[in-house]
Amino acid sequence: MIEMTGIRKDYRMGDNVVSALDGVDLAIADHEFVAIIGPSGSGKSTLMHIIGCLDAADEGSYRFDGQEIGDYSEDELARIRGRKIGFVFQQFNLLPRMTAQENVELPLVYQGMRGGKRHRISETVLERVGLADRIDHRPTELSGGQQQRVAIARALVTQPALLLADEPTGNLDSRTGREIMALLHELHRAGHTIVLITHDASIAAQAPRCIHIQDGRVLAAADGQEVS
Repeated sequence: MIEMTGIRKDYRMGDNVVSALDGVDLAIADHEFVAIIGPSGSGKSTLMHIIGCLDAADEGSYRFDGQEIGDYSEDELARIRGRKIGFVFQQFNLLPRMTAQENVELPLVYQGMRGGKRHRISETVLERVGLADRIDHRPTELSGGQQQRVAIARALVTQPALLLADEPTGNLDSRTGREIMALLHELHRAGHTIVLITHDASIAAQAPRCIHIQDGRVLAAADGQEVS
């Protein structure tokens, strides 16, 4: 699903140029569950933004689902983000005045889907993440774990090819974090491709495959494979 070769990304800070990614090679297959781990400033957030088509590399090739991302226009990239990639963020990013169901339906609203069909799909997805009895609750009426489940349901509602989770347990206590990880494992067993970005080694260790990034490079063993 994800094929990256020689990915470079630089940022200019005043008179200085900072290399965020320095020749990253990366491959992730369909239906994999992969954690990308690195300390602050390692380049993992930049890598996440490029994987999610939120930013573009300065150099290198990125093929997503068999297509070269560099060939797409901004409108085409927006459609990929809206239909093929589901995003889960540390801060949940729920709209406070909307119910759980209304938050989950937002991607479908942007797609122009009619209300009746939206309601049926959102109810099914909220039931899938264990929130069938919370669909009319607003974020302030939900626990942190429940809010993250709503965010995961919102990410799943378009049936994306890729679920991209950025520090999904970062704002949760350890017990709730374990529950969210259990949900991600359940989604993986159901066939979803999951890429989890984290700085927490204990969270990364729960993924079947772990990729370490440091100083903008994927750490490699002597055989040229990424360290797991």
